[in-house]
Amino acid sequence: MVCDTVCRLLHSKPLRGRVLRAFIPGWLVMWCVPGLAMAGVVWRGDFETGDRSQYSRAQMVNADRLQVVTSPVAEGKYALKATVHQGDDPINASGNRNELVYLSNEPVGSEYYYRWKVMFANDFPSVDTWQLFTQWHHDGCCGSPPVEFYVKGEEIRLSLPGTNEIPWRTKLTRGVWHEFILHAKWSADPKVGFVELWHNKKLVLPKRGAMTMFSGQRNYLKLGLYRSDTVKPVGVVYHDGFIQATALSDVLEEQPEPPPMDAGTPMDAGSPMDAGSPVDAGSPEDAGSVDPGPVDAGGAEEPGPQPEADAGTPAWDAGTEPGPNVPPPGGISSDEGAAAQSGCSSTGGSAAAFALLGLMGLAGYRRRKG
Repeated sequence: MVCDTVCRLLHSKPLRGRVLRAFIPGWLVMWCVPGLAMAGVVWRGDFETGDRSQYSRAQMVNADRLQVVTSPVAEGKYALKATVHQGDDPINASGNRNELVYLSNEPVGSEYYYRWKVMFANDFPSVDTWQLFTQWHHDGCCGSPPVEFYVKGEEIRLSLPGTNEIPWRTKLTRGVWHEFILHAKWSADPKVGFVELWHNKKLVLPKRGAMTMFSGQRNYLKLGLYRSDTVKPVGVVYHDGFIQATALSDVLEEQPEPPPMDAGTPMDAGSPMDAGSPVDAGSPEDAGSVDPGPVDAGGAEEPGPQPEADAGTPAWDAGTEPGPNVPPPGGISSDEGAAAQSGCSSTGGSAAAFALLGLMGLAGYRRRKG
């Protein structure tokens, strides 16, 4: 298919930047991958449009549950405020949620950097169960997603349910912005796929092999708040600045240039320098050693009982309740199928695809209702 071919080409490193622009017409890129920026940023979900239009759809019981706000913000002018009350169940699935969905559909073997910022409200509930705030969900039926970030008790965790592992965790701090950068290669083969994580600009999880997608399925992004329906207090979490890109440099924030030195005032040579007071060299300068904290390599967590499939839910949203140590993700209900996807379209003929290649000279599983 034309767009599938274009997507594969866009995801290949040799075709970034100038070469990409030279070979693929801009109108075709924009048709197949809306919102693509040529500088390596593939997609932005930073709410700087002032609304939720950067995302494919919202799963919410009411518009006040997913509000674009002007305060607090981590960057720019806008952020998302996600609120969940007990009983919020917009897609008739397990758990309570209000989430945004972006049908990114990362192809097998693709590799990206994702940067986003999250703040938990000062009264964010402390409960001994899962409260999920970002996930890469599979497009098939049932089960935990391949990659998910959630809160349990007083910890923030990264979980890889496909391998029953929690490779990283840190203390939950409320009322401050947490910055995450996830580097992932998407593959069902842990010898090919990997994850790498920065938290607040520190590398906290060096690159490690991981099963980051399920065989025969693609992933898509969900963010907001999704939690066990046993949680009673209202939960509020803020999201800002989401960027998907092909290089680390594309997701790093630019640092402001230092102000120029004022060289306009000449030295007064008429007043002799007072050399009588020695410089106090007794207090050595703090060389600024940074304590990165221990990296929790997180051996395999007790997986808990395996959830059972909910036979009453349609294919794309037939999840099950999570085990006690496995947080659940979200999903898309059956009426939100692939036809509505806003990423790479599967329309178009094979002849057109080969014509495009010729022109370019390049032809030569477990869980609840997600």
